Amino acid sequence: MNLVSVIIPYFKKKKYFKKTLNSILRQSYRNLEIIIIYDDANLAELAFLKKITKKDKRVFIKVNKKNLGAGLSRNIGIKASQGKFIAFIDADDIWKKNKIYEQLKFMKKNKYKISHTSYEIINHNDKKLSQRVAQNLDFANLSKSCDIGLSTVVLEKRLIKGKIKFPNLKTKEDFVFWLKITSRGIIIHAIDKNLTKWRKTPKSLSSSVIRKLLDGYMVYRKYLNYNVFKSIYFLIILSFNFLKKV
Repeated sequence: MNLVSVIIPYFKKKKYFKKTLNSILRQSYRNLEIIIIYDDANLAELAFLKKITKKDKRVFIKVNKKNLGAGLSRNIGIKASQGKFIAFIDADDIWKKNKIYEQLKFMKKNKYKISHTSYEIINHNDKKLSQRVAQNLDFANLSKSCDIGLSTVVLEKRLIKGKIKFPNLKTKEDFVFWLKITSRGIIIHAIDKNLTKWRKTPKSLSSSVIRKLLDGYMVYRKYLNYNVFKSIYFLIILSFNFLKKV
């Protein structure tokens, strides 16, 4: 069984994290290393993390000296990882029991290097609000709409090389990561099964519209090197497609 490295940035998620952790520890696929990156200069919740993880030797906690944000914290987790495969999950999301098993089986059977799944959207009380259906994505269609749930993704670690890493953005950091991967001609293949629950909370929507627009513009202008007009054009398309999904 190949080792899968599970990477989790943690910042003030005490209310939800035990459910997230249990959904990982109870995976039917057992060969996991779980790397938690504690991304809070305030160490108040570190004792809580150590307490709920101490009985499972698959869990490792790395502590950032200062708050870096989710993207840069994931880069730290990737660098520390030993697995052939990497899986991402945010600290308030939930995996279904066979998530990793089903995904690896799908990828190995079809010789895919990266995949994502459909997922349910839940609220703070675990009530299902809606769902998103995964589709195969290449660079062209992904650049117009970021239709990937980060917590659904599994990929071969060898894909992450050169300039492929999470950027220093408050939002859209995962969007840049997927675009860099697909820009090399790689398709992110889809499993149309709801294997993940993505939690929608008031705090998950806390970034201002202006912040999201600025980061969206930076995706195209800085990271894809589009000119100003092309960047604005794609930002408008991205925003329109987002509004269609809301």
